[in-house]
Formats: sequence, C-alpha cells, structure tokens
Amino acid sequence: MASFNPHCQSCPRLVGVLEQLKTEKPDYHNAPVDAFGDVEAKLLIVGLAPGLHGANRTGRPFTGDDSGKLLYQTLFDLGLSSLPLSKHADDGLLLKGVRITNAVKCLPPQNKPDTSEITNCNVYLIDEIRALPKACKLLALGKLAHDAILRAYGLKLSSLKFAHAAKHKLPDGRKLIDSYHCSRYNTQTRRLTEAMFKEVLSQAAR
Repeated sequence: MASFNPHCQSCPRLVGVLEQLKTEKPDYHNAPVDAFGDVEAKLLIVGLAPGLHGANRTGRPFTGDDSGKLLYQTLFDLGLSSLPLSKHADDGLLLKGVRITNAVKCLPPQNKPDTSEITNCNVYLIDEIRALPKACKLLALGKLAHDAILRAYGLKLSSLKFAHAAKHKLPDGRKLIDSYHCSRYNTQTRRLTEAMFKEVLSQAAR
C-alpha cells in the first residue's frame, strides 16, 4: 500500500535526530513510521508526527504514549478497534475499517516539523489517500494534519478553514472532518474532552 520508504533520507534535520537517538535509545524504532490499519478503510485518521516515546519507540502510529490512549479507547468504544489500548506494535490490536497515519513520518524536535519536512513527506500521504477506497473519509487531528491533507490535494491552505468538528468536501468527493488533536495537552486543558472526541470520531466513522 502506497510508496512508503522505511529508509527515507529526505529531511536532513530529522535524519540527524534519528541517528542521534539510535545511540541514545538503541531499543527504539528510530525510523520513519508507516501507516497502520485496514487497507480497505472507510476512515483514514491523519495525525501530526511520531512522538518520541510513542510511535518513534514502538514503530506504530499513536502507540505507547498518552496521545494514543484516547484515540484507541474511543475507537474501541465505537467498535472500530479490537483492543482499548495500544501498547506496542505486536500487541495484536486490529483496526476495523480504519487506518491511521501521520502527516510527517519521522520524529521532529519538539513535535514541530518545519514546512520543508511537511512538504517532503506529503508524497506519502498523497499515495496513502489514493490507495484507499473512494468512499473513505479523512479525519484530521489538528491543523497541521488538516493543512497536510489540503497540500495533498493541491489546495490553498486558506481554502478550507480548520475548526473542531468542521466538515469539508474535497475535490474528489471525499469528506474531510477536523478534530483537535488528542494530545495530552489538549485533554488536560479540556480543549478536547472525551465526549467531544467521541462525537467527532463517531460522525467521521458513520
């Protein structure tokens, strides 16, 4: 599925970060993180980038850190995941009609990829979207993911405004739904509550 390159070297800054981590944390994944889930998905969830102690450690999106706790629990509650908690890449968790990816495949410093890194990685998102069924909806977790999807469609970033629970129609007829990112910061500050997230995810999955 898609043209994911597990040995991608397109972004020098990110390559440098991963090379340093291979020495500091040799038991971590420390490489680009591929998408995960159903290849015939009806919903593609797009996040920001691997977290240092999450996907960069485990090698699977939103796995092993706080950001994934709310995501996988909610997917489980909606009958879209076989397990309520994603601990590691070999825990047997399966997604039902859902696929999860990130706008940027490698760990960025302070979770802040620069524009060139987002642009370099966009080719993978383009391929991921094209490979999914035409009826597949897209759920953007945060504005960066929202903007990455617009880039993948060749749209101006000002053409569709990001807002929590906003719904947009994309040029190929697919629907884009926005949500605040399920980060620990957003949940602790109550910018995003469990109820809010379950509602937007439920709407996206219908």
